[in-house]
Amino acid sequence: MGSFWGRVTLLCVAVLLKTECRGAQETKNNIPRLKLSFKEMLESNNLVTFEGLANSSSYHTFLLDEEKGRLVVGAKDHIFSFNLLNIRDYSQIPWPASPTRRDECKWAGKDLSRECSNFIKVLQPFNQTHIYVCGTGAFHPVCSYLEVGKKIEDNVFRLMSHIENGRGKSPYDPKLHTASMLIDGELYAGTSADFMGRDFAIFRTLGKHHPIRTEQHDSRWLNDPRFVAVHLVPESDNQEDDKIYLFFKENAIDGEHAGKATHARVGQLCKNDLGGHRSLVNKWTTFLKARLICSVPGSNGIDTHFDELQDVFLVSTKDPKSPMIYAVFTTSSNIFKGSAVCIYSMADIRRVFLGPYAHRDGPNYQWVPYQGRVPYPRPGTCPSKTFGGYDTTKEFPDEVVTFARSHPAMFNPVYAINNRPIIVKTDVDYQFTQIVVDKVEAEDGQYDVMFIGTDMGTILKVVCIPRGSWHDLEEVLLEEMTVFREPTTIRAMELSTKQQQLYLGSDSGVSQMPLHRCEVYGKACAECCLARDPYCAWDGTECSRYFPMAKRRTRRQDIRNGDPLTQCSDLQHHDELNGETTLLDKTVYGVENSSTFLECSPKSQRAVIYWQYQQSADSHKQEIKSEERFILTAQGLLIRTLSKKDSGMYMCLAVEHGFMQTLLKVTLEVIDTERLQDLLHREEEEASPPAQDRSPPQEGPTQKLWYRDFLSLVNHPTLNSVDEFCEQVWKRERKHKRQKAHLVQQQQQQQQQKVTANAHSHMHPQGLTAKWKHLQERQKGRNRRTHELERAPRSV
Repeated sequence: MGSFWGRVTLLCVAVLLKTECRGAQETKNNIPRLKLSFKEMLESNNLVTFEGLANSSSYHTFLLDEEKGRLVVGAKDHIFSFNLLNIRDYSQIPWPASPTRRDECKWAGKDLSRECSNFIKVLQPFNQTHIYVCGTGAFHPVCSYLEVGKKIEDNVFRLMSHIENGRGKSPYDPKLHTASMLIDGELYAGTSADFMGRDFAIFRTLGKHHPIRTEQHDSRWLNDPRFVAVHLVPESDNQEDDKIYLFFKENAIDGEHAGKATHARVGQLCKNDLGGHRSLVNKWTTFLKARLICSVPGSNGIDTHFDELQDVFLVSTKDPKSPMIYAVFTTSSNIFKGSAVCIYSMADIRRVFLGPYAHRDGPNYQWVPYQGRVPYPRPGTCPSKTFGGYDTTKEFPDEVVTFARSHPAMFNPVYAINNRPIIVKTDVDYQFTQIVVDKVEAEDGQYDVMFIGTDMGTILKVVCIPRGSWHDLEEVLLEEMTVFREPTTIRAMELSTKQQQLYLGSDSGVSQMPLHRCEVYGKACAECCLARDPYCAWDGTECSRYFPMAKRRTRRQDIRNGDPLTQCSDLQHHDELNGETTLLDKTVYGVENSSTFLECSPKSQRAVIYWQYQQSADSHKQEIKSEERFILTAQGLLIRTLSKKDSGMYMCLAVEHGFMQTLLKVTLEVIDTERLQDLLHREEEEASPPAQDRSPPQEGPTQKLWYRDFLSLVNHPTLNSVDEFCEQVWKRERKHKRQKAHLVQQQQQQQQQKVTANAHSHMHPQGLTAKWKHLQERQKGRNRRTHELERAPRSV
């Protein structure tokens, strides 16, 4: 029968499933095929975690160094170097703010524990042996150099004692983000440059040139921006044309939008911009910005916009000048929560920067395309031999610099490919925060596999499959994995193609997971094919990693269609394809007029479950549909009121992508009420013997009247009081155990008193004393013999 506690717990869970019953099947198109909890990830050895130091947090700044096999992570008051093979192998360097700076920060009204520390915000490779590192320094930004050695064998990881001013490189406030990139010894950074967090700018520092920045306190240039990413993209084969692209979000410029709104932006700068000669001295003369549109077209002509840019990832193509840009957005709307992923092409971005400038004649006028003459060279053009005539921006005519100063924004926005997101999530309790993309070669083409981080500490693994073209994409959500013990926002992600690992950072720590786990999909060709994972293929014996160069005749993979009938039918017998050879027939018992629950939940959440009933071996199979007595749930079949005619065979079938598979066969036998009453009556008689024959209770299955609890539980009138009922059952069981222990104690005491009374009535004091001595002597002799036996050598 099992333990009483285990039975009651299972019964309570089964009845609570009644609250999840639905009359119709849920749609399966927009949910993850596999959903793995943190515990399941750990138990399957698919997750390695570093749960942080007690005196640190904010593991937000990542630098991946695949050559040296390390992941450098900046956190609160610490810099870490994690081994890419296993992040549990790590080194750390403490770099706290000085006590003086902490005191000054506290006196300025800042929170001592949350703000007055050194939060590492910049980790950029400086040369082959050093990394440039900057932190907030308790609202006093500082920078230094981290020595890491030239080779992994050098085993070097130490912070130099040289400290530099970090203004224009790291923000003062740890809540503000910095986007930075170090190119040719020069640091490009979008950050705040003052204690109050009001002066936001795009800086270029370090190197041989004078520091340069955007125009100060001009909302046309930057209007309270929050920087996301910086990337270098070549414009042509001439390096003088190279441009820096910055991705950020900012408040809409006055006149752009009614009320306060956020706009996502892409900005451009020429790498060889040295500023103007008389105007815009030490200021950018090639800065331009354009709006990024990520919206869902509405049937009423009103688009749903996703404007809160969260992260950007560039995917290289065969042409290094034309990467694909994946961007993650959320909504700034108070009406609903939502996230989206949009893709942009560099060709579209360049086309917008060549289009009309945004212009308005006064503060009360609307923004319109500039219709006047545009000076030469066109503002935003880099000085180079490509266009000739100018070697530096300091040689630009004054009218070019003046025009650039007053027209930094473009009129036309940049639209996503297909003018819509490739992924939209509006019906979930999480929002997207980070994204990385891996190009994966599969049997039927190349796919971009997206790993998307959320603010709940989960990772979504998604692949978009073209049905006919890029204008018709099918979103396939392969997996949803919980990678942190507690819900936390994922703030950083890095993907190592060499190690085939993904690294994730949050406030609480760092996690590591493999890009693929082919073994979790199942042990049959059909299951591997249904997964539609570009990393995995059926190799003839198991679901394993797909290698494009390997030539195996038995290898099966179908990402575009996921059709196991065409891929696997020639490898296995039909019954094996359906998985019926591994099925175990189960027999369960139910009680007439009570309820029973047949559990069946597929591994894939995208599968739709169907139940069939067969009364006998020679009768026809019937499909079970939801009605008053039968309720289909995601976890199985609930039969509310059993009758004798319900006895028979029940089959649970999963249908996914047109493929049907039998998961479970259950034989149900229904016990009639009269037989149950006989059982209950017999158990009561055996559990309660006549008073004169009572002896200390013995633990046994016949004493546990669990049928009554079962009947009361499954037929309970109000589901809201199931918890109360379970608590009553458990309290009654504890009370019964206490009463049983008390009864045993009473009987022992009565027996001892009886023996004592008999002894007093039959023996005089001298007799008692003699008896006591006799017992003592016997005990001494027994102890002596036992001691001699223990000392005697054992015979071999």
